[in-house]
Amino acid sequence: MKIIPLSEGSFTVGQTKKFVPFRVAEDDLQQRSKGSLLVEIQPFVVIASKDILLLDTGLGFADEHNQLQIHKNLALHGIDSSDVTKVLLSHLHKDHSGGIAMPGKKELSFQNATYYINQHEWNFAFEKGFPSYVTEDFICLNNSNQLQFIEGNGTIDEYIHYEMTGAHSPYHQVFLIDDNVEKIFFGGDVAPQLQQMKNRFKAKYDYDGAKAMELRMKWWQLGEKEKWTFLFITI
Repeated sequence: MKIIPLSEGSFTVGQTKKFVPFRVAEDDLQQRSKGSLLVEIQPFVVIASKDILLLDTGLGFADEHNQLQIHKNLALHGIDSSDVTKVLLSHLHKDHSGGIAMPGKKELSFQNATYYINQHEWNFAFEKGFPSYVTEDFICLNNSNQLQFIEGNGTIDEYIHYEMTGAHSPYHQVFLIDDNVEKIFFGGDVAPQLQQMKNRFKAKYDYDGAKAMELRMKWWQLGEKEKWTFLFITI
């Protein structure tokens, strides 16, 4: 399988949940607004024998010509939006679901893909609403035949295993792609960085920081044993 990271850049995020671009090489981190976080937005593509899989859809930012950043990033690797067959969503926070739809939000951005979303995460997003969830980013999926709800733990097409973990958000889920040759693990915001896996790190922004820490330790040990490839965000 081939893995392609699709970095959309670094941003600072404060209480308003607004994503402000941050130039790591030029901007002063100390000048960011009080209490804000520095985050890197990085969906992934995995090219498998059966599918072209997109793991999360990024912020959904577009240029002056209304071309989505994620589409531009895919095109750099010779992939058209119509080539993506499955979109696997870890959760529906803005930085992971903003690219579900095109600018204007009335047309899906991956016209031939099935979107896999945890049913309870979907319901919670509409219950909770803004600023935690920007439902206008994915409302056009409602009643779409391209939306596939999943719950709990299970398997898609016999090789994509999903697990509902909570921890970062109440119904966050992770994916293990196993083609019997390689195992690729995507932990979303529960396991975003290598340094968090190796240390007893507990984040205040997580729904359940203690559970997230325990899961990272469990996955790291199992992944080491079974030779997983982890999809980590790099800053």
